[in-house]
Formats: sequence, C-alpha cells, structure tokens
Amino acid sequence: MTIPKPIVIIGIGEMAGVFARGFLRAGFPVYPVNRDTNVDEMAASIPDPTLTLLAVAEKDLHSSLDLVPPQWRPGLTLLQNELLPRDWQAHGIASPTVISVWFEKKKGQDYKVLVQSPVFGAKADIVINSLRQLNIPTQRMESEDELLYELVRKNVYILTTNIAGLEVGGTVETLWNQHQDLARTVAENVIDIQDWLTGRKNDRGKLIAGMVAAMEGDLQHRCMGRSAPARLSNAIRLADEAGLKVAKLREIYRQSVAND
Repeated sequence: MTIPKPIVIIGIGEMAGVFARGFLRAGFPVYPVNRDTNVDEMAASIPDPTLTLLAVAEKDLHSSLDLVPPQWRPGLTLLQNELLPRDWQAHGIASPTVISVWFEKKKGQDYKVLVQSPVFGAKADIVINSLRQLNIPTQRMESEDELLYELVRKNVYILTTNIAGLEVGGTVETLWNQHQDLARTVAENVIDIQDWLTGRKNDRGKLIAGMVAAMEGDLQHRCMGRSAPARLSNAIRLADEAGLKVAKLREIYRQSVAND
C-alpha cells in the first residue's frame, strides 16, 4: 500500500479543522503548522507535500504568504474571505488553488453549509474529494474568469451584509425583504471598490443575483459579524486610495464606526 504524500495546513483554527477532517478521511496524512512550528525544519522534512493549505485569518494572509517556503508554493491552496488575485500576485505566487468557502464553522458547533463552494486550480480535485467525505458540496471552476467572479461575489455578499447590518442588524432575510434599497445601494458601493481592485467592470446584475442566491442558502444568517466595523473601515481605506465616493458606505461609517 502506498501512503499518499502529506498535506500541510498552516493555521489551525475552526476552518482548518474542517479541512483536516476531510483530508484525513480521504487518506492523507496531515501536518499542522502553528505559531510555534519551525517552518524551515518542517519544509526540509516535507519538501514536496500533496498540497499546502493556508488557513490563517484574513488579517494574517499577507504576512503568512511571505513565510510560505518556496517548495510548498506549487501546491498552495487559499481559502480566505476578501481574497482577490492581487493578494497572491503581490507575493509572486502565480496560480494557487483557491476555494471560495460557502460554509461556516463556529466554535462549539459543526460546520453549516450555505451553498456550494467553488474550487479552482491544480489541487481542486483533491479539495473537492476531501470535502465530499464530509458531505460538503463543491463545484469545480474551469477558468480564471469564473474564479474572479466567485471571489468578487463572495466579497459582495460579505461586505454588503456586514456593512448594511451595521445600520439595520437582523438577518439576511430581513435585510433583503425589508431593506432591499439599502442592500442594493451598499452592494453598488462595494462593487465600485471591487471594480477598482480587479481593474475591470464586473457584471453588477450577476453579482447581486449571486449575492441573493447565497442569502437564500441561509435566510437566518445574521448580517453583522464581529468583523463588520473592521470590514467597513478597510473598505473606506480602499475607497480613499481609489478616489471613490461610495457615499452610503461613508454615511454608515460616520454613524456606526467613526465615533467608536
């Protein structure tokens, strides 16, 4: 019996735990990298892993990308929210495997699926098969254009629900059914920023329809997470850098964040 090459997971939080379960059930040895791990020593002992999953928090993405050893980069797999090609390209990484995660995992609870999670890249089949072991639905993307749409769609969903939630709270069902004008205005502002970040005009109708489809996957999902103020602050920073008006985002920022 041939034992598969191991999978390395950098960052061992809630989401990493779900992936680790899937990889183990698919038959892969899994080696975790935490803050106390000597990465150079591990890279010397595991020079050619099946894949390397970077599962750190969004705020740690860029510092962690700098620390990924060169021999682990060909199989690098990313899963962070608010992720775009410019993030990995800034570190000289050309073609990672990327999954747009549409399931959540909170401490003390099992994972909860909203909709299918699209996956793109050289290691997509391994990710898809491993998540299938947990009955987590996935969908293979076939092109970089599909990948970009799915990443922007996720960003529009997260930012719109979080930022609009700062004003009205509640669930995504309430947001869309009772405050749809607010949701659409926030989404339009968010897409303005996404257009600038991606250097292209994204299909707004398709993105908003994709956002609504995700809402329908879990109508009772709460709009405003703990990270909502930070997400809005970062959106304002990017809008300032781009010279964008994003009037509704700035209004919500003044009312909900600026004086805290």
